[in-house]
Amino acid sequence: MYTAEFTYKKAGSISEAISLLQQHPDAKLLAGGHSLIPTMKLRLASPPALIDISKVAELRGVRLEGDHLVIGAMTTYHELETSDLLKQHCPIIPQAVHLIGDPMVRAKGTIGGSLAHADPAADLPASMLALDAKIKVQGPGGARVIAADNFFTGMFSTAMQEGEILTEVHVPVRAGARMAYAKFPHPASRYAVVGVAVVADGGSVRAAVTGAGEHAMRLSKLEQALAGKPLTAENITAACQGLLPPDHLNHDLVASKEYRAHLVDVMARRALMQAAGL
Repeated sequence: MYTAEFTYKKAGSISEAISLLQQHPDAKLLAGGHSLIPTMKLRLASPPALIDISKVAELRGVRLEGDHLVIGAMTTYHELETSDLLKQHCPIIPQAVHLIGDPMVRAKGTIGGSLAHADPAADLPASMLALDAKIKVQGPGGARVIAADNFFTGMFSTAMQEGEILTEVHVPVRAGARMAYAKFPHPASRYAVVGVAVVADGGSVRAAVTGAGEHAMRLSKLEQALAGKPLTAENITAACQGLLPPDHLNHDLVASKEYRAHLVDVMARRALMQAAGL
């Protein structure tokens, strides 16, 4: 199918993109386009204008600033997957993006586009929650930083306000932390039916799930069950039992809510076993 007619604008900087959003308040930002363009072709979305930010150089790249990694919003999945800095300091991100789609998708899709779109089955939101990442956004009122815990508010919904652009992701560097991501992929789309990200640092574990509910969320029960305990096979198996009640989980042709609840336990155990090297 063809999209509805729209106005196309290309921004050369963050400030120009914000200005264009003010001029076209109903516009959508075009990053990699792998989520937006298909919905437009199906007429599920018909924005009157697109603002292309794909060539904004200040939104690209991965760098180390003190005890944080800073990832530009327009950094592609391929760039994340092949980043030496991420492989060294935050290997869960290259691992997660390697499981996204296919090489063509990874060549164009971006971290900022994924987080701002907030698809309930996207891979990166769970990793951001497990990593305790901070998400920087910028708009007419200036810049602000939102904790990942507060960023995902509903299905395709975030804490970003009208006119704001996601510009950077800040990830704390934790020397010696063990981390992993495990998912059960949809056989066609490769989206997560259920995916679980875990980061074990000292005696604490942060864990999050995607695909199970309306948005990515922390697995508090798992975190509490493993607090202060070594990551042994026995402790992991005991902790990964009944992590989420099925009542409010997603239910569709791919998986029932009961099956998703089961998958949460299974994927959590796999991720923890991988992180622990077991």
